[in-house]
Amino acid sequence: MSDFLDRMKAQAKADVKTIVLPEGEDRRTITAAKQVVAEGLAKLIILGDPSQIDVAGTTVIDPAASDKRQAYADAFYELRKAKGVTPEQAYEQMADSTYYATMMVKMGDADGLVSGACHSTATTLRPALRILKTAPGTKLVSAFFIMCDPVTEFGQEGTLIFADCGLNIDPDADDLSEIAIASAASWEFFMNSKARVAMLSYSTMGSAGGTTAEKVQEATRIAREKAPGLALDGDLQLDAAIVQKVADLKAPDSPVAGRANVLVFPNLESGNIGYKLVERFAHADAYGPILQGIAKPVNDLSRGCSADDIVGVIAITAVQAQMAG
Repeated sequence: MSDFLDRMKAQAKADVKTIVLPEGEDRRTITAAKQVVAEGLAKLIILGDPSQIDVAGTTVIDPAASDKRQAYADAFYELRKAKGVTPEQAYEQMADSTYYATMMVKMGDADGLVSGACHSTATTLRPALRILKTAPGTKLVSAFFIMCDPVTEFGQEGTLIFADCGLNIDPDADDLSEIAIASAASWEFFMNSKARVAMLSYSTMGSAGGTTAEKVQEATRIAREKAPGLALDGDLQLDAAIVQKVADLKAPDSPVAGRANVLVFPNLESGNIGYKLVERFAHADAYGPILQGIAKPVNDLSRGCSADDIVGVIAITAVQAQMAG
């Protein structure tokens, strides 16, 4: 089995960060919080009703009753007044746990945020984009999963990045190039090894026509122009991307085929289906969606996640926060 999560946990414990969890009403979140405290992975702030949440070693805050609600509202008003937000609206908005949690990160009272167990991706992402904004130089916010397969045949000892499986519905060729480059950087940050990016399609090296295959081919060309040193190739069918025998037949001259560790899907439909197939049929661990391109660490969860999945994403978020300083 991949040692990815063990490495993330060890790194998180080496420089403990503060992570806020806005979903204190979710039992999986509470179970995960107890495990995080027990393992010393992060300092946790849980948002919810303190009379209903009992997790030793954490701070529990009710946003509506918080003594910082007004200060956060004032700061949120300054950020959003040009968009028509009034001081009264800002104060009301700070009763929302996700907005309050995002302001905690903005104001430096937390280093990162993990949400999504019982809320949609849009609910998690909208406050992050409105309050934290995108990271400098970022054109597109995207999402990826870190997939850890108990069979270590593929990727790096069974670990691969799948992108974008959680956010961008139908990226165009330029968007796909941005997703590929960002996902390669994420791989190298987390795995400390060289990324090998496969631009996936139902076609390998132009073997089939159609608009989707053409889009992937164009995205490959654009990505190569933007990042000429990146090991990236496409279009590649999934088996040509990760199975060396197939790669030798279909793409013998490719620097990536048969050895890819970053898989870029042509759209959200294929990516979301793909990661869930691997998670369920191969019994792989799926950590994410991890967001890339936000100014500070904010990560989403699948609503089908387990408590163990939440623990993993908290550890990953803590490691991201270490890099963010």
